[in-house]
Amino acid sequence: MKKILLIAATALVAVSAFAQPKFAHVNFSELVQLCPDADKARETMTAASNEAQETFNDMQTEFNTKLQAYQSKGSTWTAAVRESKEKELTEIQQRIQEFAQTVQAELQAQQEQLMAPIYEKANNVVQDLAKKGGYIYVYDISTLLYVDETQSYDLTPDARKALDIPADRTLESLQAELQAQQAAIQ
Repeated sequence: MKKILLIAATALVAVSAFAQPKFAHVNFSELVQLCPDADKARETMTAASNEAQETFNDMQTEFNTKLQAYQSKGSTWTAAVRESKEKELTEIQQRIQEFAQTVQAELQAQQEQLMAPIYEKANNVVQDLAKKGGYIYVYDISTLLYVDETQSYDLTPDARKALDIPADRTLESLQAELQAQQAAIQ
């Protein structure tokens, strides 16, 4: 009888060891930022931002030119001409402000639109890996204060492979790339 109880207890301990919940973590921000599709989105956003900046600069140049003309010739104009020029300057200023607000909202919406499929793709990869690995929870490492890596599996390397992120590409190398691009523009 004691032998049967010992075997049952051993079996119960073995089963409970296998039944322990499996946890994993992932650096989701890293996946999204380093995903090759994110590079394309950044290029599109840079082009759109540069075009908007160019238009803003043109508008600002127009305003400055007309303001200088007003300041240098305003004293020689009749009251009606001066009033017309002041109204024109005010309208240009308002257009510049409206443009800045509108373009900022449009750029933000465009970025969200471009990034949404990237977030979805990364999320689907993480979910697939979690299901295949039998994990009951996958935590985003960027929002955790502490992770015991002996009890939680890091899915980030597996997800990087699934998203075709080169092994040597890091957030630091991405930052260096972006800074080099900015320096080349200036």
